[in-house]
Amino acid sequence: MCGIAGMIDFEKDLREREKILLEMQSALRRRGPDEDGIYLSPQAALAHTRLCVVDPENGRQPMTVRRAGRTCTLVYNGELYNTPELRRELSAVGWDFTGHSDTEVLLKAYMEWGPACVDRLNGIFAFAAWDGETLFLARDRMGVKPLFYSLTAEGTLVFASEIKALLRHPDIPPKVDAEGVAELLLIGPGRTPGQGVFRNVRELLPGQCGVFGREGLRLWSYWRLTARPHLESEADTVAHVRDLVRDAIRRQLVSDVPVGTFLSGGLDSSVISAVAAETLGERGERLRTFSVDYRENDRYFTAGKFQPSADGPYIKAMADDLDTLHTNVVLDPVQVAAALDDAAEARDLPGMADVDSSLLLFCREVRGNVTVALSGECADEIFGGYPWFR
Repeated sequence: MCGIAGMIDFEKDLREREKILLEMQSALRRRGPDEDGIYLSPQAALAHTRLCVVDPENGRQPMTVRRAGRTCTLVYNGELYNTPELRRELSAVGWDFTGHSDTEVLLKAYMEWGPACVDRLNGIFAFAAWDGETLFLARDRMGVKPLFYSLTAEGTLVFASEIKALLRHPDIPPKVDAEGVAELLLIGPGRTPGQGVFRNVRELLPGQCGVFGREGLRLWSYWRLTARPHLESEADTVAHVRDLVRDAIRRQLVSDVPVGTFLSGGLDSSVISAVAAETLGERGERLRTFSVDYRENDRYFTAGKFQPSADGPYIKAMADDLDTLHTNVVLDPVQVAAALDDAAEARDLPGMADVDSSLLLFCREVRGNVTVALSGECADEIFGGYPWFR
């Protein structure tokens, strides 16, 4: 996870507003604790905070490439799962590469194909590319990576991975109007797509991109989920879904730093852990798995429709069967309550209370062992994991 932020203004000299950029960058330090960098020009100020996952040496950002009289600078948060394929395509048309980071591949893909590059990307991403005249913004199809923006009254486009970074800009006051209150009270912890809750704060939609130039901001959707008739047989469907799931998991295991998985003992995390253990085993590595529990949970656990049985026995069965290096993180309810404010700050908005603070504490413990963890979040919605789906 990394953080990106920036400002574009065609009237002011943004080099004089470096302090604001550094304040925005500071707000994103949690997202990128390993490295940071800035880019300053009269019209563009870009910032990045980096969590090093792939090619630490050659993936530094902001990244600038010059070719044939053209210069382009990129700040990017995400991961491209088809980096090798894109690199081969770009090499075939004359591009050279100094490293193996997906950042370099993405920047050169944008320089080669322009905005149409997003049609070729398989991954999760939010990025901004500045070519000296216009800023191009894009967000992945599912909206996994966040990207908020605001157009100030003075005509400055300000963008960032998190709302808190936008609010460090003096022209974006932290005010909530009636629409924002409705979001918090009627929809929270969800949000209407595109809504940033704070006044004049918006979010790029999933599958959306746009260009900001002297004429203003123009946004468009490059992808939408569409319904199609399902014509495969049951056997073909099973085989197809299996291939897609295995391919998705394997592609997310590309890393130059330690990788692990969350393991709850349920279907989703068990499938991910099984494929990850197999893949790492082919490299001679052993998978690290992590689960979370609460002090005296065995004493107070009560079965219900949402959770008919405790996770513990299933976690142990999977960890033993896959022969993983397993860590069980036990949280104290007092800890969970004390972390409520930190969790709300991390989200920038009220969320799911103890669920969020538990996840925050759990991830802090996981971070002491691995840099990247696959979680299986949202798989319940795809595979009908919740009891009420049945």
